[in-house]
This record gives sequence, structure tokens and C-alpha cells, in this order.
Amino acid sequence: MAKKSIGKAPARKKVSAGKPAGRKVVVKKAAVKKAVSAKAADRKPAASAKKPAAAKVWKPKPWTPAQIEEAFRRFQAQEPEPKGELKHTNAFTLLVAVVLSAQATDAGVNKATPALFALADTAEKMAALGEDKIRDLVKTIGLFRTKARNVHLLAQKLIAEHGGEVPADRAALEALPGVGRKTANVVLNMAFGQPTMAVDTHIFRIGNRTGLAPGKNPLEVELKLEAQIPATYMLHAHHWLILHGRYICLARKPQCWKCIISDLCQWPDKTPSP
Repeated sequence: MAKKSIGKAPARKKVSAGKPAGRKVVVKKAAVKKAVSAKAADRKPAASAKKPAAAKVWKPKPWTPAQIEEAFRRFQAQEPEPKGELKHTNAFTLLVAVVLSAQATDAGVNKATPALFALADTAEKMAALGEDKIRDLVKTIGLFRTKARNVHLLAQKLIAEHGGEVPADRAALEALPGVGRKTANVVLNMAFGQPTMAVDTHIFRIGNRTGLAPGKNPLEVELKLEAQIPATYMLHAHHWLILHGRYICLARKPQCWKCIISDLCQWPDKTPSP
């Protein structure tokens, strides 16, 4: 009988004492996850931590009628007959000068207009002068190409619709090329003596800064000023406020120590005397 061949038994894997290998991996992953969670928790603000307080928005109290009366009484006492600073000789040259002054200084406009008005001080002469010549004469003023075109077109429209005369009507003025509400208000006030309020950047700043007439846009400020300023002062109120904003209540550093209405102004950050 043939003997059975006896081979070696297959080697057995050694099992290390303690927890199984698979268990070790699970424990390791759990430990890592726990550590990561702990770090994340450290980075999160505590639930009880208070959020920083929001900055307070300054809200002025409405001026009383007595305060408004006193402010304009002072303006009148300081300058009884304020004048606009744009050079002009009649209603037409005033209209042209105001159109040219958009996004430009009065001083800059005044340097260009004498030569222009020497050649064309009426709508008929301006229309005959032509856009190219007008453009050449006002090229030192910002946006001169658009403004030259508007001046030429408004001269033509005045001739065609108003006999060459400047109309004393807001709607008719605003229908002219380059003429908006502010320009119309200036012309109505200065050329025709109407108690209008032309709100430019200076008046808009004063209305909001002092608390006299806060508003989100020029029209809102305009309507508030017209409703609040006594009729006695309305004719010159526009100029008083513009000049005050141009020379005293400056945009970056108002000269509060020179201001004649500083005690009435509600602006909390008044500039101290240098």
C-alpha cells in the first residue's frame, strides 16, 4: 500500500494580541474626526458672543420756523442783494452760460464766454455762428462737444418756437436741448425774478448737512426748501445758499468758525477753528 505523501501544513497568520486590526482603523478614523471637530468648534464664536453694535445714523431734527427765519435774516443782513457769478448780458446769454456750466465751474465758463458772446449774444446770431465755431470757442470747458451742439440746437429751437426769445416758462425751458430742471430754475430766477430754488451740489450738501432740508435727491431738497423758506426771502435764497456752500460750507472741510448759521446748523462734526 502506497504511503500517502505528507505535505507541510499551510502557514497560519499570526494574530497579534489585543484588538483586531480592523478595529484599530475604525478607532483611528473616529479619533481624527473627533479632533477635527474639536478644532472647528474652537474656531466658531461662542453662541453667547454679542455682535458689534451697528454704527448710529445721524438724523437731524427738523428746523423750527423761527430757526429758518433767523438763518435767512442773517443771510440777508450779510448780503442784501446777492448776485450770480456767471457773466451774461441778457436772458439768452444767461441761458447759454448756465448750459455751459453743467459739470464745470463758473470761473471756467467765464473765461470762455466773453469771446463767444461778443460774436453771438442772441439766438439768431448763435444759430448763424454754427456748431463748429461754437465748439472752437468753448473747447476749454468740460464736455464742450456736447455743450456746443446743445447751444446751437437750442438757439435754432428758440427761433423756430419762441421767436428767438427765452421763454419764462419751466416746461418750455426744459424742452430745450441741454436744459434741465436746475438750469430752468436759474434762468427763471435770475432773468424773470421768479422765486425758484435751483439745487446744485452746494445747496444739496447744505440742505443735508445742516438738517435744513434733508433729501435723497435734488428735487426732494428743492421742494422742502420751497415749502419752508419764508416768501420774503425766496427770491434770493437760491444765491445765498449757493454762495454759502461755495465759500463757507465746503465739501471736504467746512469753515464752521466763519459760518453765520453755525449755531443753528445740526451737523455734529463741525470743523474747529484752525
